[in-house]
Amino acid sequence: MPAALEAARLIASACGSYIEGFAVRPSAPSYVTIEPVSGLAFPGPYEAGAAGQARGQFESFMQAHGVPQAKREQTSYSYAWPWEESVEDTFIGSYGRVFDLIVLGRPGPEPQNPRMAPLEAALFDSGRPVLIVPSSTPQTLARNILVAWNRSTEQARTNAFALPLLRLADKVTVLTVEGGTTTGPSGEEAALHLRRNGVKATALTVKAGARSGGEAVGEITLEHASSLGCDLLVKCAYTQSRLRQMIFGGATSHILANATLPILMAH
Repeated sequence: MPAALEAARLIASACGSYIEGFAVRPSAPSYVTIEPVSGLAFPGPYEAGAAGQARGQFESFMQAHGVPQAKREQTSYSYAWPWEESVEDTFIGSYGRVFDLIVLGRPGPEPQNPRMAPLEAALFDSGRPVLIVPSSTPQTLARNILVAWNRSTEQARTNAFALPLLRLADKVTVLTVEGGTTTGPSGEEAALHLRRNGVKATALTVKAGARSGGEAVGEITLEHASSLGCDLLVKCAYTQSRLRQMIFGGATSHILANATLPILMAH
């Protein structure tokens, strides 16, 4: 939670935004699923008192960082925790529709990692962008951004969602990996569109070389994010179906499993 909370705070501070927190529990009935990021998931009974513990951690963090508590319908930089009880994963998909951004931790196979179900609800049901944060606490956010341009409708939509942050960035690189795109505008055209919207964007096209497939595109994208010193990756989620990515691999699955920087995703 500390890394996700700090990411939310950094963006809210930069944009003068309201932050709201709530606790989630696995949706009933319990299930067993195989998923490429989190492996085998066995959601069990939600621990008694977990919602209160989450609220205590959230509020303590906000108070320690000087974030003011929100008053009714306050629109400035502030926080609130209005839900006393925990809610099911699916609630994120509906309630998230009245927020500009949903912030979650990056799923993973370890017990302390977030589960995949809340992220899926946010991505596929809310219609809103999701900021996915790894366990390392970010020192900066959205100052040096990499846009993973694959020419798709999904990426165009993700770029549009990201515009408020892209405009704040000191540097934006629009990366196109040859062989990892669909039919559509080039990286140069995408960068030009962003510049026309007040974004300091430049285009970079690279070859995949001997590597091929979606996982290779994800690997190359993360390599460039690291080499360029980026603190945010803007990447659409699942241009291919989730089932196809589970069977054959894909850029989204690879990035979700291996990213060490925050990712702004939308579907």
